[in-house]
Amino acid sequence: MTPFARAMPWRVATTLPALLLATAAMAQTTTPPTPDDAEARADTLVRRMTREEQLRAVFGYFPPMSKDRPADMIPSAGYVPGAPRLGIPTLRESDASLGVANQIEQRKGDVATALPASLALAASFDPDLAYRSGAMIGAEARAKTFNVLLAGGVNLTRDPWGGRTFEYLGEDPLLAGIMAGESIRGVQSNHIVSTVKHLAINPQETLRTTMDARIGEADLRESDLLAFQIAIERGRPGSVMCAYNKLDGDWACENDFLLNRVLKRDWSYRGWVMSDWGAVHSTVKAANAGLDQQSGRELDKAMYFGKPLADAVAAGTVSPARLADMNRRILWGVVSTGLIDHPVPTTAQTIDYAANARVAQEAAEKGAVLLKNDGDLLPLARSAKRIVVIGAHADVGVLSGGGSSQVRSVGGAPVEIPLTQGAAASFARITWHASSPLAAIRAMAPGATVTYVDGNDPAAAAAAARTADLAIVFAWQWRTEAQDVESLALPGLQDMLIDAVATANPRTAVVLETGGPALMPWLKKVPAVLQAWYPGQRGGEAIANLLFGAVNPSGRLPMTFPASIDQAPRPVIAGLAEMKAADAARKTGGTYGMVERELAPVVPYEEGAAVGYRGYLKEGKRPLFPFGHGLSYTRFRYDGLKVEGGADLRVSFTVTNTGRVAGADVPQIYADAGRRAGTTTRLVGFERVTLAPGERRRVSVTVDPRLIADYDVAGRRWHVAAGRYPVTVGRFAGDRTLSGTAILTERSVKP
Repeated sequence: MTPFARAMPWRVATTLPALLLATAAMAQTTTPPTPDDAEARADTLVRRMTREEQLRAVFGYFPPMSKDRPADMIPSAGYVPGAPRLGIPTLRESDASLGVANQIEQRKGDVATALPASLALAASFDPDLAYRSGAMIGAEARAKTFNVLLAGGVNLTRDPWGGRTFEYLGEDPLLAGIMAGESIRGVQSNHIVSTVKHLAINPQETLRTTMDARIGEADLRESDLLAFQIAIERGRPGSVMCAYNKLDGDWACENDFLLNRVLKRDWSYRGWVMSDWGAVHSTVKAANAGLDQQSGRELDKAMYFGKPLADAVAAGTVSPARLADMNRRILWGVVSTGLIDHPVPTTAQTIDYAANARVAQEAAEKGAVLLKNDGDLLPLARSAKRIVVIGAHADVGVLSGGGSSQVRSVGGAPVEIPLTQGAAASFARITWHASSPLAAIRAMAPGATVTYVDGNDPAAAAAAARTADLAIVFAWQWRTEAQDVESLALPGLQDMLIDAVATANPRTAVVLETGGPALMPWLKKVPAVLQAWYPGQRGGEAIANLLFGAVNPSGRLPMTFPASIDQAPRPVIAGLAEMKAADAARKTGGTYGMVERELAPVVPYEEGAAVGYRGYLKEGKRPLFPFGHGLSYTRFRYDGLKVEGGADLRVSFTVTNTGRVAGADVPQIYADAGRRAGTTTRLVGFERVTLAPGERRRVSVTVDPRLIADYDVAGRRWHVAAGRYPVTVGRFAGDRTLSGTAILTERSVKP
């Protein structure tokens, strides 16, 4: 969401002892109702609600802009008053994904544990970590009296320049769906509600509130919608958030195809659809198309689900049965998660931030990707006497992505740069978390002289590097919600800086703090590159552990890094030039003068289901680094491949750690599948395996048939054609370390 929030005074209420322990115990000893039981209870409650109560539950306030503030309303994302006489709780909503958000410190003094970027979580390929990190932020939300987290971002990365890419889980529907589903399941283990968002095709931030995404149904079902479907099946989120943009001409939040036909009919989803903040455009059409709740109504042009909805129900253009269904779905989410039986506390509770910081550090360590390590420069020798650390404010902290996911982390923000222009200026700042890589590196190398150079002068940095045993350059690129990055190049003089330092000292390692791919014109000169993403509030410690070998890198890229912007399906951001022209006209006093269609770009996603690595392999493009790539300080061998066909595709093989240190590997299973639009290579399975030196383990995977099927639009089904399906096991997309073939029989699966 885009909060456009203003700072408002609020402090955490007086704390009570040890909520987290109580929450953990509660999650272990209580089981939420079954979906059928939840629906029956929700239906009973709806029947007891008055018409006024039903109308009151289908819209929410945006607290920073609410004029009549209830006493218990605090600055946050949203507030929906409950019905106390029926035991229906007030919904108190917080932005989330990377922690309990507090963007520009609307709630003064309220801090939370800041996880790394979601891309780091995806790069871990670790569903258990996704569950535990979700459980952690869910527990913190509950401790802060929130009971709805706007988490579960699952939009696939279609464009490498996407501003919000860091909040999502990469380009593959299987990986994104599994990781989002497990994170949602973790959040809801605290008996609060998580969303999954943003349905659907919401990959760009430029003109995101007016763009019209165009894609065929089969392509959509086989890519972005499949990610949502897997996430919903695994996580059972209480709510789905619809997106800002249009899809094939209709706004996502009043799109009958998305909400009624796919989500509620084909997937049998029982929870409620809430709008994104400012994403509602009508009353009758939206309600009848499947929108159940208008969120942050102050940010819409009208309060569509207020009096206009009451009038529509009275006139019969929205039926009373539909209003009851809207409430039943909201209550299903509240009941099915256990929230109604386990209300959140009314005052804020104690949080064990030290324990939660360990989860954040684990996520940073497992999600960092060792992209290059020529000559085994890493792990760095602790015997080095002179180490120079350069750039990116590495003396004080690590970078965070911007927007509604921004967490005010424990420890504070040593660097915070306000924006003076742009769509994100009202609610985002360029922020560093207080986790100093310099201090952590000094702790890892106590016998060395470790100095810091800010990197603003490449020549001075090169001079400092020339006399050092090791040079570590930190480089950054900030991304934020509401704006896309106009270039994949590192901003400022950073490319020049890295080139100069690497020329001066061949023992140079680069640490990248970015929210997506960056171009690396200096790559051939640099022996070691570590992709750290936005590493969260313990990022400095995590990076030092990885550089010095206290932790063995194990992350794998969840997205393709292009060799040049020309490799992207859309090298130019749709609508950016028109938006700049309009902005320039306003600033110079000119007439706005643009018709609506000129600022509402139609964006054809011509790559269809061939997102990311699927498109690269199909078109024979060689990226800078492929999806799934990542190095380790040890070596792994794959052998003993067995591929079984018939009605199901089953693959098994053995992984052996052939090196001298323990480590984790992520063998990936790919199949050449599809008949409808030509064969594409698809990830159909993976498993994270941690092995001691010499240890072997057998990996076995039964493949979800939807991953190798075509979607048959006319038949409303997934269809696996009979025939031969090549299968590979490799270390990245396109790697064929092991190869086999399955012979499958024809099969159909419901949508």
